[in-house]
Amino acid sequence: MKTILLIEDNTDVRENTAEILSLSNYQVYTAINGKEGVDLALKVKPDLIICDIMMPVLDGYGVLHVLSKNPETTTIPFIFLSAKAEKGEIRKGMEMGADDYLTKPFDDIELLNAIESRFKKIERHSKENPTKAEGISELLSSLKGLDEIKQLADLSDVKKWKKRDCIYSEGELPKGVYFILEGKVKVCRSNEQGKELITGLFKEDDFFGHLAVLEEDRHRDSAFALEDSTTCFISKTDFLNLIYQNPEIGRKFIRLMSDSLEAKENQLIKLAYNSVRKKVADALATLSKYYRDKGDGSFNISREDIANLTGTATETTIRTLADFRDEGLIDIKGGLITINQPEKLEKLRN
Repeated sequence: MKTILLIEDNTDVRENTAEILSLSNYQVYTAINGKEGVDLALKVKPDLIICDIMMPVLDGYGVLHVLSKNPETTTIPFIFLSAKAEKGEIRKGMEMGADDYLTKPFDDIELLNAIESRFKKIERHSKENPTKAEGISELLSSLKGLDEIKQLADLSDVKKWKKRDCIYSEGELPKGVYFILEGKVKVCRSNEQGKELITGLFKEDDFFGHLAVLEEDRHRDSAFALEDSTTCFISKTDFLNLIYQNPEIGRKFIRLMSDSLEAKENQLIKLAYNSVRKKVADALATLSKYYRDKGDGSFNISREDIANLTGTATETTIRTLADFRDEGLIDIKGGLITINQPEKLEKLRN
């Protein structure tokens, strides 16, 4: 049963409207002023809110403003009621984010049509864009095992990136956190001469960009799509609110930070002490696991990216790949690399 919150200070209007809604099989909650309405909305999380404009304590515009700023209520459809039919009043309400506007007096058909129109629009949008709402919500919930993290789905924007698109740049202030729905992303840093070092690889179901947000600092690296990819974006404010409100989610992202720092420390040790053959072999083994979701772990990645992952010159990387091919460790067909002997490659001596 759909739930509706009715915020109306006029007793007759409130009781008559509530009766119409109840007879139409809606569960109705009522509030006599804006402040009580805000408190009740946060408590019951209704499917739709109907709110008068001219009320004591907190008017309808104030109610909409407060609820639109709260992650838990910002997406709830909102219908204004008012005795004023001036265009200025209607425009003000719609510009603030109201979904519809009914002028008093209204009949039951007008009221029910407005409500049904809102619910049909939500249902249609959900079917057309499953990853925008329920799809992402279910995905994140199943991956992370926390009901609270489903809130991210309601706060996120889905965006598609073409291969080589820059998602964010080194030195930028972070705007939020990214979650990969499809595709692959690399993060990298550049020195003064423009030489690039790949410091992280991310694939489906991975978060990235959270380090700068949690440290409240600028991005220390740049992020690029390695292939056509789809991400959902959670704004910095919404992400931090969720982290601060739920310590368990906070601990999960602290663990992600810890794992990331440990991986980078291991990468630095390998870059400092491993031979070129060992660096390239380790990079190939990592990439094979990284692309294993596509079948046999074959991958098509530029030789420059492999060099940037190993901290070696592109020409040196190409020669080393040719050696591995001649030794039967890998196959190279065009740009596609297939690992023939993964165990031998991983155990290659330094």
